[in-house]
Amino acid sequence: MARVVSGMGTSHVPGVGAAMDNGKTHEEYWQELFAGLEPLRAWHRKNVPDVNIIVFNDHATSYSLDSYSTFTIGVGEEFKPADEGWGPRAVPVVKGHPELAWHLVEQLMAEEFDMAVAGSLDVDHGLTVPLSIAYDQPDAWPAPVVPVCVNVIQHPLPTALRCYKLGQAIGRAVASYDENLTIGIWGTGGLSHQLGGERAGVVNPDFDKQFLDNLVGDPLANTKFSHTDFIREAGCEGVEMIMWNVMRGALGDTVTEIHRLYHIPVSATAYGAIILETG
Repeated sequence: MARVVSGMGTSHVPGVGAAMDNGKTHEEYWQELFAGLEPLRAWHRKNVPDVNIIVFNDHATSYSLDSYSTFTIGVGEEFKPADEGWGPRAVPVVKGHPELAWHLVEQLMAEEFDMAVAGSLDVDHGLTVPLSIAYDQPDAWPAPVVPVCVNVIQHPLPTALRCYKLGQAIGRAVASYDENLTIGIWGTGGLSHQLGGERAGVVNPDFDKQFLDNLVGDPLANTKFSHTDFIREAGCEGVEMIMWNVMRGALGDTVTEIHRLYHIPVSATAYGAIILETG
């Protein structure tokens, strides 16, 4: 049977992708961040799963604000980099895994998660930047992807607990898939940041680090935060952290922390990453 073997949480700051795409990673502003990413990338080079499930949000790129599903699974053969207003990133097309994706849809629907299904889905920096963070700049991504898109844009949003329960259901669905596959699952977005308004540029290292600690030792603590808690403590866009709960829920009760990185500032946000293995 298939099994979830690891999880990664990572911010998906578009500036990180732009720094790579435009050859700026050696510049003083970016050097410390990319040096910190090297242990993460070294782990990924040695631990490529058969499939990655990537939990991300669309930034009103493929979706419009008048039509935004709560949870969507991409079931296509491939997913093209999206045009976010300045042209799609020059990164490889993301290859899908339709068989596993449809299995997830069926199993999650059976558990009363009303999943939307997308056969055609262009993916923006929410998904492609995490791939670049993990795998740098290859000619092709080393593993196919099942995209899971979560609405953190248009209210009402799913709760932190609902996201954790979705992850648990994904873990059960993977375990019922009748093929011997290793699965990685990534939660993306966050950590604390706000891009506009009076609090633009706010970061909260104490909250971010407690959230990371909870992922390892007390994941249910992260399910108790309301949307207001996230917005108050981590800024408006900090609510993206609920997507990390999907990743953590899929990993089971016990995890081992392999690597952690926390760095500020990155384009006026906090960058965070963590790698967890099951068991």
